[in-house]
Amino acid sequence: MDDLNEMARRHSAGATVRHVSPFDNLPTHRNDKELSPDFIKKWVVPYYMEIAKYGNSNWINQIKEIKPEITKEVCLNLLGDFNWRTRLVGSYLAAVKGYRELIDIIGTNLLKSEVCCVGHIYALTLAFFNDENCIGYLNKYLDYYLSKPALYFDQKFVMEAQLYLDKQNKTNYFESYIDGWKRLCEERSKLEAYQSQELAKLYPELITANSPNNKSLPEDFSIDFFDEQIAILYDLSKTST
Repeated sequence: MDDLNEMARRHSAGATVRHVSPFDNLPTHRNDKELSPDFIKKWVVPYYMEIAKYGNSNWINQIKEIKPEITKEVCLNLLGDFNWRTRLVGSYLAAVKGYRELIDIIGTNLLKSEVCCVGHIYALTLAFFNDENCIGYLNKYLDYYLSKPALYFDQKFVMEAQLYLDKQNKTNYFESYIDGWKRLCEERSKLEAYQSQELAKLYPELITANSPNNKSLPEDFSIDFFDEQIAILYDLSKTST
């Protein structure tokens, strides 16, 4: 029963895929106690579904109002909790407050990819800070995860982060990963075709005329998300505390 409870807890936290990676031994920031319900209610509940959301700017004013209360300790508590919701808010607030000393924690969380639904915010935060260390984390992520077609993680967001940073820094990292991206798409198409065939054997009634195809090819990349959201972060970071 304890194992089942732990599995349920990890699933709720966003650990939907168990995988072994070369980043497993990297030191990870972890809280030594559970966050209180009051802390979660104040720092997580109002924001985790709103941050970087299109078509709604109410959360921006809320963060401006609460910014004077954001401390490094708050961000550390959020980033050290094993849950995608807390880590998402923690990464974003670290950018709002300019806590560059937390880059290694955020970069390590990105590389380990222990929970879902937050990698795009890690990538956004690293792109916002935009230094050699941040770019290094993005490169390490792509070096490894572009070779893992079965892991549907945040490869596309990280590619777009590099494309955005190339534009800002006059660099060319994105181009060096296009071949890797194409291979990822090709291998995923093969994997999806095989899975569809196996599923069709079990459930012939599910056969459709649609077959897997290569999606998200390089020409589909866009930096609109990063252009818009980093502009918002710059505005938030300049708001007086």
